[in-house]
Amino acid sequence: MPMLPLEGVSLYCDTAGDGTPVLLLHGLGSSGRDWELVKPRLAARHRVLIPDARGHGRSETPPGKYGVPLFARDIAALCDALSLRRVHVVGLSMGGMMGLQLAVDRPELVRSLVIINSGPEVKARTLRRKFDFALRLVVLWLLGPMRMAKILAPRLFPKPEQEDLRQRVLDTLGHNDPDAYRRATRGLLGWSVLERIKDVTCPVLVLHSERDYTPLAEKQAYVDLLPDARLQVLSDSGHAAPLDQPERLAEVVEAFLRDVETAAQATRGVG
Repeated sequence: MPMLPLEGVSLYCDTAGDGTPVLLLHGLGSSGRDWELVKPRLAARHRVLIPDARGHGRSETPPGKYGVPLFARDIAALCDALSLRRVHVVGLSMGGMMGLQLAVDRPELVRSLVIINSGPEVKARTLRRKFDFALRLVVLWLLGPMRMAKILAPRLFPKPEQEDLRQRVLDTLGHNDPDAYRRATRGLLGWSVLERIKDVTCPVLVLHSERDYTPLAEKQAYVDLLPDARLQVLSDSGHAAPLDQPERLAEVVEAFLRDVETAAQATRGVG
């Protein structure tokens, strides 16, 4: 590729390996670099595709409103352009939202789903969440992406030995186009597919990091609504698990994909 022209936008997409396709979707204000430490292991057995969402990384930054449904439509269009039919989807944070949106909008496309530190809605249901959302928008509007990066970096990677990971946040999130980052952030607020996830029939693995922003109970609550889902905890990990626990994350994802594919083969054998 690596730039793929689609309707209304060209997306940058890194690829590696051969086999069953696996999409790795990044978080808000980041890029496919989220997956650099995970890609080599997954690419040993799979065709790994790592797109940058519109307005992020090396993809184009068209004008207009952004949001999860639009990001997900872009990814579906990318899959269609590459003639991908049944794809394992792995999403971190905003990428997990995109994965859930894909699963409800294009169920025939999603073979399985791994949701990492994410959920089916971004709604401020408490005063604390309303304050957090408002503060993030104010910081972005008044101070820009670099100031936001300096606030988030020590929260994401609090350990003294994680200085290189904190610097990575500054290099990636801090250098976002300010307007695109604001539009992407606003586009998440109020988003929800909570009432539709009961219709997600593909196998789902939800991963929760011990130090994630949202509690385990919130993830368990929506896992209970999914027909075929399980929840697993990543110990000694924060929100950005592909960076602070890449080996463990790759191991867990690999095992899940192997289970999904083995179950599918067994079903075909019975048929």
